[in-house]
Amino acid sequence: MEKERIERLFKRLDIDQDGRIGLNDFTKALSQLDIPTTKEQRENFFSKYDENKDGVINLEEFISYIKEHEKGLKLSFDSLDHNKDGYIDADEVINTLKKIGVQISRAEAIKMIKRMDKNNSLTINWDEWRDYLFMSPSIDVTEICKSWRHSLSMDTGEPAAVPDDYTEAELQSGAWWRHLVAGGIAGAVSRTCTAPFDRLKLTLMVYASQKNPIQIIGGFRYMIKEGGITSLWRGNGINVVKIVPETAVKFMAYEQVKKLMVLNNNGLELGIVERFLAGSAAGAISQTVIYPMEVLKTRLSLRKTGQFDGVLDCARKIYARDGYHCFFKGYLTNLLGIIPYAGIDLAIYEQLKHWYIEKYPDKREPGSLVLLACGTISSSCGAVASYPLALIRAKQQMNVSVHQVELSLAGHLRYILANEGPRGLYRGLAPNFLKVAPAVSISYVVYEHARKLLGIEMS
Repeated sequence: MEKERIERLFKRLDIDQDGRIGLNDFTKALSQLDIPTTKEQRENFFSKYDENKDGVINLEEFISYIKEHEKGLKLSFDSLDHNKDGYIDADEVINTLKKIGVQISRAEAIKMIKRMDKNNSLTINWDEWRDYLFMSPSIDVTEICKSWRHSLSMDTGEPAAVPDDYTEAELQSGAWWRHLVAGGIAGAVSRTCTAPFDRLKLTLMVYASQKNPIQIIGGFRYMIKEGGITSLWRGNGINVVKIVPETAVKFMAYEQVKKLMVLNNNGLELGIVERFLAGSAAGAISQTVIYPMEVLKTRLSLRKTGQFDGVLDCARKIYARDGYHCFFKGYLTNLLGIIPYAGIDLAIYEQLKHWYIEKYPDKREPGSLVLLACGTISSSCGAVASYPLALIRAKQQMNVSVHQVELSLAGHLRYILANEGPRGLYRGLAPNFLKVAPAVSISYVVYEHARKLLGIEMS
């Protein structure tokens, strides 16, 4: 009976029904079973089955591996079955995830159970656990839970306030750098396509006021008249170039901060509050490293025709005039803006996803478009909350003074409120919103194509 069951599994994987499982069969089977893997993971896992290394898996090799693998799966099942009744229920899932530092609602736990539950009992028995995970690369309950949780979210490729979490398998397989490269390509194309809106936003931030009202159409006309069509892309080059160091530093800093926090958290995985703190710290570190590029981007975006001959000329001229400290104008204001943006972005994203899961408990998981919408709304809310700080930062980067007096953060805030009211803190918000839809759409489409070229599989 046991041999017959394993033979049936073998036939499910033998896509072309030739009595052998090749890597192509194996890849298609993993996709059909909704098991997300990278190319390296598939090849490594396939090699475990292929004992004689002849490039195919025969029935004997398959039976040998499955029997050994299922011993480990039984141990992981028993560790989740706390009351030893032979079933894993929602409470046991919640308690197990809580032990590794992951807080989820009952609705989310039920949703996870339904991925394996074949008879709609809202519990998982041994047969369901074994059949669902018989091709799982890991038998460790912590790794399985992480993978379980990871399958409920998706990377849209947009620059995030809090970087994405990767499992040890993803870090070792190289999946993490493929995600970063795909995100970098998507960000570069998206920023280039929406650069005119970004330059208009900066123009309104720095120069618009009640005495000098600049509207969207009027702003575009002025920029084109002053420097031609190509002037709409001023500052875009360095804005694209800084994606690489900013993303790399943020990722490395986030991983290191997480490790320190896990050590201080008795080895438990980080919850949402810890992720926010780690993400904010990583953002602060990455901004410190690349902040001079931020200043150069603002100066180059708002330069007059013929003022600078390029990035190096711009850096040389502002250094000669104001010294090295000019490259950190608005630095403190920028750091203060990270906290409300990261906190609101993460909190709203998690809440929107939670509402969706509770409203549609029968659906296996939020689709990519749902998660894209959640990410767009949450990042927009975070941007609105931190916008006044971004506006003052831009003024400080451009050395905007009042009566030839350079103002501090508090000084700019008081002056804007006294002369323009709260509305003055949101100059340029309209073009910022206008670029959100095309930026996210372009980034998503490019990311999808880039990840496929790089061999990144998504569930």
